[in-house]
Amino acid sequence: MNKSELQDLINNSEDSGVEFKRDTVTNHDVAKELVALLNHEGGTVLLGVEDDGTIMGTTRENLEEWVTELCRVKVDPPINPFLSWVKNAEPCRDVLAVRVPIGPDKPYARVHNARKNYFIRVGSTSREASRGELQQLFQASGNLHYGVKPVPGAGFDSLDRRRLKDHLISAPGGQAPADDDAEDWKTLLRNIDLMTVSAGLPVATIDGILLFGRTPNKFLPQSGIRAVCFPGTEPDYAVRADEDLRGPMVPLRTAHGDIVEHGLVEQAWDFVRRNTTPTAHLESARKIQSWEYPESVIREAVVNALVHRDYSIAGTDIMLAIFSDRLEITSPGRLPNTITTDGMKAGARYARNQTLVNIMRDYGYADARGMGVRNKIIPGMLAHNGTEPDLIEDEARFTVRLWKEPKTHNLNK
Repeated sequence: MNKSELQDLINNSEDSGVEFKRDTVTNHDVAKELVALLNHEGGTVLLGVEDDGTIMGTTRENLEEWVTELCRVKVDPPINPFLSWVKNAEPCRDVLAVRVPIGPDKPYARVHNARKNYFIRVGSTSREASRGELQQLFQASGNLHYGVKPVPGAGFDSLDRRRLKDHLISAPGGQAPADDDAEDWKTLLRNIDLMTVSAGLPVATIDGILLFGRTPNKFLPQSGIRAVCFPGTEPDYAVRADEDLRGPMVPLRTAHGDIVEHGLVEQAWDFVRRNTTPTAHLESARKIQSWEYPESVIREAVVNALVHRDYSIAGTDIMLAIFSDRLEITSPGRLPNTITTDGMKAGARYARNQTLVNIMRDYGYADARGMGVRNKIIPGMLAHNGTEPDLIEDEARFTVRLWKEPKTHNLNK
C-alpha cells in the first residue's frame, strides 16, 4: 500500500470494509474487527489511524509479530493476514495496514477469555452476530445442514404419505412400508433425513416438510412463492394478479406418472401461463403455440430458487414477478460459499440444500449435472428470443431476470 492508496481509504472514512485503530488497542479488539471483516467481504484494519482519520502513527514494538500472533491465537480458525507498511504517512508517523480477504472458512470467531464470539460487519461497525445471522453464516459455509433440523410440532402425520409412497416406489426396485406400519415408516424416514428425533419424539425435518408436508406453510411460513403480475415495467400497487403459492415442492403422481396434484413447480408455471400471452404460428398446417417464456426455462429457474434459497431467512418467500417486459424470480439469501454469477454461467456447481436437490432430481426437475443455469436457462432463452438472462446478486437475495424481448437498455436494480 502506498501513501496515495492510504489517503484514499482515510478520505472515504470507515465503512463495511475499512476500520481505523490506534496501535495501542488490545489484541482482542483487533481480533474482533478482523473476524467481522472475514465474515463479511474482507477488508482492512489501519493501525495508527484515529477514528476521525488523523494519522497518529504506530509506537508498539514488533507490531507485525504482535498482529501475526493475535491472528493465530485470537481468531478461530487462525488466519494469515496481509501486512503492508506505509512509512512516513505523516512525517515520522507510520501506518500498518492489516488486510484480510473474504474468509474461505466462515464463520470466524474471536477467542477471548476461553469463549468464542462471532462478529459481523454492519456498515462501519462490528457487532456480535444474532442467532439467526450466525445460523446463516454456518449454512453458507456448508458446516450446517439446515434442512435436517427438526420442525417442532411436525409429527409423522404432518407429512403426506401419498407423496412419500409415490417417491419411494418410483425408484427402480423401490418399495414403501405398509400403510399401517407407522414405526417402519418413521425408521425409514429418519434414515433418509426426512424425519429426526427431537426431545425424544420423532418429528419431520425441514427438508421433509418442504418436500412432502401436507401444509408446509403451517410450520415454515417462508416455504412458498409469492407470485405477482404487474401491468408495467415497475412494481406498483395496481397488480393484474397477486397469489401466494403454497404446498409441498413435489407433486402427487399416479402409478403411470401423471400428475394429479400440483407441487410448487407446477403452480408457478401455471401462474406464468395464466398471466402471459401466447402467440401462435403455422408449421406444416399445424398450429404451434409459443409462450412468452419457455416452460423449460421457467421450471428450471423456479426449481433452482426452491432448492437453493436460504430457508433460515424467515418472513420472506421466493418472489416470482411478471412485468410487461420481463420476468424475475428472486430467492432470499446470497449465493453460497464462493459461487459467483460468472461461475454459474461457466457451469460451477453448488448446493445449499443437498437433500432438496437430490429428491427434486429424482422427479426430473433438476439438471443431473447441477449446471441448469448454463445448460438450460441461458441456452433456452437464447434459442427462444435471442436474449441472455441477467443473474443478479446483492446482499440479501439472488435474482434471475428473463427478458420478454431483446432489451435496448439495462435495469440498475
